[in-house]
Amino acid sequence: MTDTFAVVTGGSSGIGLELARQFAEHGFDVLVAAEDDGITAAATSLRGYGVGARAVQADLATYDGVETLAAAIDRPIDAIALNAGVGVGGDFRETDLDAELRLIRLNIDSVVHLTKRVLPGMTARGEGRLLYTASIASTMPAPFEAVYGASKAFVLSFAEAIRNEVKDSGVTVTALMPGPTDTEFFARAGMLDTKVGADDSKDDPALVARHGFEALMKGDDAVIGGSLTTRLQGRINEVLPETVKAAMHRKLSEPGSADDE
Repeated sequence: MTDTFAVVTGGSSGIGLELARQFAEHGFDVLVAAEDDGITAAATSLRGYGVGARAVQADLATYDGVETLAAAIDRPIDAIALNAGVGVGGDFRETDLDAELRLIRLNIDSVVHLTKRVLPGMTARGEGRLLYTASIASTMPAPFEAVYGASKAFVLSFAEAIRNEVKDSGVTVTALMPGPTDTEFFARAGMLDTKVGADDSKDDPALVARHGFEALMKGDDAVIGGSLTTRLQGRINEVLPETVKAAMHRKLSEPGSADDE
């Protein structure tokens, strides 16, 4: 056991697992959480860094799942990465309502719920770091990922608001905004037939996680994680009209666009 402790949600694969590795490499004991069985193997691999690592298998899209994770946090948190999330691709008129509502519960409800459970203790101690995984999609309308994009806009806004509320408490809040990243996200979201889903030049999740971890440790407000191309796109999004950004996103996310030349 080390002197520092981090919690990572969505820690069984992708950006979440890479964030957990960043913490472990830098000497943090780690508690990782996810719904799937892979979370146990993730914790086992993290112990290879010479730190303590525990797994909590819980469905954070449910109230009880978040409470299960909160109850497993048995020591003061030095850092937490609220990373768990899911996407749903397709025309909103045709996507499954239950899937969209589950997305909201995981991407939004669990973030608010878990923050409510951990932030008061951090501010009472006068120290702690929170990292929220938003998305570059939070900076633009996201046709054919309408609910996902809106959920990440919520996460970004929420993180920035909480950062301001606790600015004099010793606690820092950082938002990580990845672009398209080489994870299971697009397969799970049913987007492999889209231009962005089929693109083989997606960002490395390890690079995204490193950018997020470095920004977190510096106490930065936000960071666009990933390649230079992704970071440039994020900067461009700051000045483009919303209608233009929506049209750009549509070209990447429209079902069947993988076949477009």
